[in-house]
Amino acid sequence: MRDYQSLTHTTWDCKYYVVFIPKRRKKVIFGMIRKHLGKVLRELAEQKNCQIVEGHLMPDHVHMCISIPPKYSVSYVVGYIKGKSAISIARKFMGRSRNFTGESFWARGYFVSTVGLDEEMVREYIQHQEKEDEHFVTGGLGIGSFNPTHHAGDPYTKTLRHLRD
Repeated sequence: MRDYQSLTHTTWDCKYYVVFIPKRRKKVIFGMIRKHLGKVLRELAEQKNCQIVEGHLMPDHVHMCISIPPKYSVSYVVGYIKGKSAISIARKFMGRSRNFTGESFWARGYFVSTVGLDEEMVREYIQHQEKEDEHFVTGGLGIGSFNPTHHAGDPYTKTLRHLRD
């Protein structure tokens, strides 16, 4: 079963694969900077109620699987993490305590892709759900009415039932 998370009126599982690089793709993420960044990125994600599920720092890029609640956009969280981590690096390794204008550690932009249910599986589920529901309710006889909140095998209606109760 998937690990769903909850907000007041929302049950969710929003995970993204994110990649971003240092300015001019320089190989600068190693040694003490790498160690520092690992800790800082996790702390910054937690500040926005996000979780880095998996991550790896390479000399010229960062890639991570991050869980982001639906109340935040991906661009907001990635921008926050990149901006604050750049400030942290400047303070710790470049001797800067303020006046960061014109300086940047990270290149503009990033790559993002959703992580979740396999697209083909979702398409098949949507295409065949009516037949599966009918079979479930009638025992394969093709009669009866269907109440989606009582369908035991569907994770989406389980979630609806959880929110209702």
